Amino acid sequence: MAWPQWEVDEMELDSRQTIIMAILVLYLGRFLDGKFGFLRKFNIPESVAGGIAVSVFLGLLHLFFGFEFIFSLYFRDVLLVIFFTTIGLSTKWQTLVKGGRLFVIVTFLAVIFLFLQNFIGIVALLPFGIDAHYGLIGGSIALSGGHGTTIAWAPIFVEKYGAAKAMEFGIIVATLGLIFGGIVAGPVCNWLIKRHKLSSDSDAPITIGIKHSSKPAVDVDSMLKITLFIALGIGLGIYIQDVATSYFDVNLPLFVSSLLGGMLLTNITPQQKCPEGSLTLAMISDISLGIFLAMSLMSVKLWEIADAILPITVLMILQIMTIVLFAVFVFFRALGKNYDAAVMSAGYIGMALGATPVALANMTAISKKYGPSPIAFVLIPVVGAFFINFVNALVIEVMLRIFG
Repeated sequence: MAWPQWEVDEMELDSRQTIIMAILVLYLGRFLDGKFGFLRKFNIPESVAGGIAVSVFLGLLHLFFGFEFIFSLYFRDVLLVIFFTTIGLSTKWQTLVKGGRLFVIVTFLAVIFLFLQNFIGIVALLPFGIDAHYGLIGGSIALSGGHGTTIAWAPIFVEKYGAAKAMEFGIIVATLGLIFGGIVAGPVCNWLIKRHKLSSDSDAPITIGIKHSSKPAVDVDSMLKITLFIALGIGLGIYIQDVATSYFDVNLPLFVSSLLGGMLLTNITPQQKCPEGSLTLAMISDISLGIFLAMSLMSVKLWEIADAILPITVLMILQIMTIVLFAVFVFFRALGKNYDAAVMSAGYIGMALGATPVALANMTAISKKYGPSPIAFVLIPVVGAFFINFVNALVIEVMLRIFG
């Protein structure tokens, strides 16, 4: 029996249609979260559940019918900037100063793990006789660095080190990291909280989103105010980005400079007018993050791993095992074995496997269930979005000197 023949083998969606589909993916995630209790039990973000389900479905469409959706992801990047601006607007200097010691610990451990992640990447591919440079790509470049770092470094590996498939290999690993970063962290954190009988001791509002049982009121005035602050924060971010490029020759991604712009704005605003702690701000953070992740995951092309499925499977299993053991036995313990340490451990798993937005989605899912952890939502995005991007480049250079 022959498969049915389709007149077209792809459908291209414009920006409006892509956003519509992303919102439907979020609704699907909410449905799955309510239908299958283990998803909420293990703190799997709704955007991750819906995004993975759709990416699998689209992968099957491509496998059996050769059909493919092509998405316009322009607004995905816009939502990323909005989201990080809201994180900046939620951050007070006092919280950052209060977590000074923890900030040093988190940064130090993250740097150590970059080297470990690269070592695991190289070792995982040795039995397959694959060039060690691909191990570096499957280490901190694609995982801690994500798609952006992969796209930046892949041409160098192609031209200078002869790794012809560097881009394809890196994108596949980064994509799988994005998926598993959202799957693994929740169960690990849930186990830590239950195992050590932890609970939130903060009465602060949740940074992103609201508790599952809450039904907050949002009025026009609060929406206008937060929209104004987001626009101003992004404006400051653009200015910070221009200054960094023009005067210091540092290329800051806009989402990083907007995070700094939001932090600057919320800390110079009088306390009574400050957006920090606003439920409206928390909801906008949740919406922008959810749609961003839904768009990212639904556009994953799972069929692209077919040619290298065995080495990539081994690589990902070893990387996942390593980060889980590191988070449970090193990271969590070094941060004090308390509730904040558990939440940050979940965020760190998402950050080290996928990206900072995945880390924040993990921590959001946990906060909605168990309560707030303000320090986690300050330290993890600052370390993940800012410092690690710089340090990772230095670590990669060191590893290339060793293996190059």
